[in-house]
Amino acid sequence: MASFAKVLSSERLKMSKTNMWILVIMSPIVSSLVGILSNIPEDHKSWGVLLMYMASVHAMLFLPILPGVFAAFICRYEHVGGGWKQILALPVKRSSLYIAKFTVVAGMLAVSQLLFTAVYLGIGFMRGFTAPIPWELIATSILGGWIATLPLAALQLTASLVWTSFAAPLALNVIFTLPNMLVANSERFAPYYPWVQPMLTMLSASSEDFGAFNLPLSQIMTIVVSSFVVFFVAGLVLIGRKEV
Repeated sequence: MASFAKVLSSERLKMSKTNMWILVIMSPIVSSLVGILSNIPEDHKSWGVLLMYMASVHAMLFLPILPGVFAAFICRYEHVGGGWKQILALPVKRSSLYIAKFTVVAGMLAVSQLLFTAVYLGIGFMRGFTAPIPWELIATSILGGWIATLPLAALQLTASLVWTSFAAPLALNVIFTLPNMLVANSERFAPYYPWVQPMLTMLSASSEDFGAFNLPLSQIMTIVVSSFVVFFVAGLVLIGRKEV
């Protein structure tokens, strides 16, 4: 059996041959424009307000869509020219293959979050904020946003395993992302809606006072982790039963 490290290296090589880096940096770039153009007074809350403005765009539109894009690209090679038959016929554990693909997707999402953090801090310094940097708030928002993308990554990876069409999972992902702002106003439904969970986690410590943003972060994260386990196990089961 090929080791997990070799399988992971193979999946990373596939993604390195694509232009995925453009999508990784797109959200931080767009968010930086929001940060530059926003009217933010210089006071003790300036860093928190800037984070709220920039994360609103980043977490509402880009974070829910990126997992679907990455998942579709990382399964594209197997859907072309009978790739699944070739790779599943090799001495590779199917669980290792799925976990390797998921790890690459999660890693790219982490890079996007780190770039967003760097851009956010850069905008704050550029605007001359003198208030202390709220490191705890930033860490909670960035890490929470990344964790909240993991259920979507598992769900979209599972969908990409099922559909041979490259566009179908992406279209579905965009369709479910569009209602995010409306869903976020619902304290009852929003925590269970995977596409809005990144926004809830990143903005949970902000000054928003409506809908699901009133819920404790611990409650939201419990739902996020639970949904991740369900989607991840479903993906493992599906790839284990996939016909060669």
